[in-house]
Amino acid sequence: MPQALWHLSDNESAVQPVALSEKGLLVRALYSLVSTGTERLVATGGVPVALHTSMRVPGMAGHFSFPLTYGYSWVGKVDAPGHELHQQLVHTLWPHQTELKAPAEGLFPLPDAVPPLRATLASNMETVVNAIWDSGISLGDRALVVGFGMIGGLLSRTLSRMPGVQVQLAETHAQRQAQLAEMGFENWDGQPVDVAFHTTANGAGLQQAVDAVGTEGKIMELSWYGEREATVRLGGDFHYGRKQIISSQVANLPSDRRARWDFHRRKALVMDLLKDPAYDAHITQVLPFEEAPAFFEQLRSGAMPPLGTAFDYSPKK
Repeated sequence: MPQALWHLSDNESAVQPVALSEKGLLVRALYSLVSTGTERLVATGGVPVALHTSMRVPGMAGHFSFPLTYGYSWVGKVDAPGHELHQQLVHTLWPHQTELKAPAEGLFPLPDAVPPLRATLASNMETVVNAIWDSGISLGDRALVVGFGMIGGLLSRTLSRMPGVQVQLAETHAQRQAQLAEMGFENWDGQPVDVAFHTTANGAGLQQAVDAVGTEGKIMELSWYGEREATVRLGGDFHYGRKQIISSQVANLPSDRRARWDFHRRKALVMDLLKDPAYDAHITQVLPFEEAPAFFEQLRSGAMPPLGTAFDYSPKK
């Protein structure tokens, strides 16, 4: 019987059986990635009622009022003899579980140069791509990334590949400061920037981003707060400086791309970016799937999670 990670209440998770659709291709799990910010809100009951429909993901069982399964970056191998995707490694949007049945059009084959563990970064990389598009950042710009979590790290890595773009980071947690230094990223020097990307989901970080940009600079808000509030002071030079706070979210393509791009083309771009093995550094913990409930117990406690955590579905040795 297939097993899934179930959030039974706002303080309990467990690995339990899950029913599969009768239709679709059977795919057996290899790895899935935890998107800690969003998944912490889901696991603690922080999804606003108004978003209960739009926040659902393919394959999700249950409801946000509990119990439910959730997750959105899953990699596995197709087990469908006779189908052209048989034995193909694929990425899809799905909760954490040992196997699934999904329509072929929902499965994206991995390029040979992207190993399955690294491919679990694809969903968060789609967020990164949207943020860069939304920002309009250009050759020679100075960028500040506030927060070195999963999104902040992947964003910094990707921005650093753009010619002439100077990337610096603002991070308050000592362990994360050490990690960003080990990866070769720079701390913010305090100079005004052209674009600031905020990823911390707290008002202090957003305020730092607002204050960091120069005249007519952009503040890209990537955080999702659920039902929490954030306080930001818009005095000082915010109004006089014509600064812009712009929300960037992954579920839709930017309006200036929709005539030419679709989600499949964006995923192809993400997979091309992920051919770079430097992205491996952003997955810092791989746990057996059986340990997923314990991981979420720690996540609910408010403790600083590892930079990136993936679940491994390999059989116990």
